[in-house]
Amino acid sequence: MVISRIRSVAFAIAGIRHMLILELNARIHLLATVAVIIAGIIYGLTPIKWIALALAIGLVWIAETFNTAIEKLCDYACGKEYNPEIKTIKDVSAGAVLIAACLSVIIGFLVFILSIRADEKVFMVNTTVVI
Repeated sequence: MVISRIRSVAFAIAGIRHMLILELNARIHLLATVAVIIAGIIYGLTPIKWIALALAIGLVWIAETFNTAIEKLCDYACGKEYNPEIKTIKDVSAGAVLIAACLSVIIGFLVFILSIRADEKVFMVNTTVVI
């Protein structure tokens, strides 16, 4: 039983590796993920802000993973021949990734803008000169 679980995890890791090697969008998401993590460390985000970012990043990765799987399945099913129904399926799947990415950008914007604004307010309070 333990060995079968380990094999299942190994298969999942192989799938993620395959996606990162063969899919340009996955590598773009990886770059964005690393950039957001670095920015979060620099700004010293609170745990709740890290949770928001983790959920947003995870949402994009889940959407991209399903999109890749759906595209591969569609290509396999139609033998890479053009099929308008397959095109619609692939477009809808890609649309889900776009929705997830837009939501993540909004969350990231709010997290970082609120952090910057909070830092500015603290700075302004600490530098107020009382005469």
